[in-house]
Amino acid sequence: MLDHLSIQCDDVAAAARFYDAALGALGAGRVMEFMQAVGYGVGAKPSFFVEPKTDQMPNRPSHIAFAAADRAAVRAFFDAAVATGAEVLHEPRLWPEYHPDYYGAFVRDPDGNNVEACCHRPED
Repeated sequence: MLDHLSIQCDDVAAAARFYDAALGALGAGRVMEFMQAVGYGVGAKPSFFVEPKTDQMPNRPSHIAFAAADRAAVRAFFDAAVATGAEVLHEPRLWPEYHPDYYGAFVRDPDGNNVEACCHRPED
């Protein structure tokens, strides 16, 4: 449904280190850098960007969920994010209140956003 999403960051370099690791675990990576922004995607088209804040408004936390191919990828995302120093919100587990096969893990990025990797498939 979404073509792309961009978030503003206090420190783009810190955010990029976090997303390099966390999204790399999901098979995505940097596909574009321009001005001070970094774009991530699978293939050549970026679908997620981190860029510098453009004003002094407080950065409000967002919830961003990235699709994972399987539960192992959710765990790899979580491990990679935590290795960068990310705060753990919820370790990888089933979330049956969403649906029986919803498997997700949640961490905070360097700007306080709630970042998740999730899989909607049963365990292989």
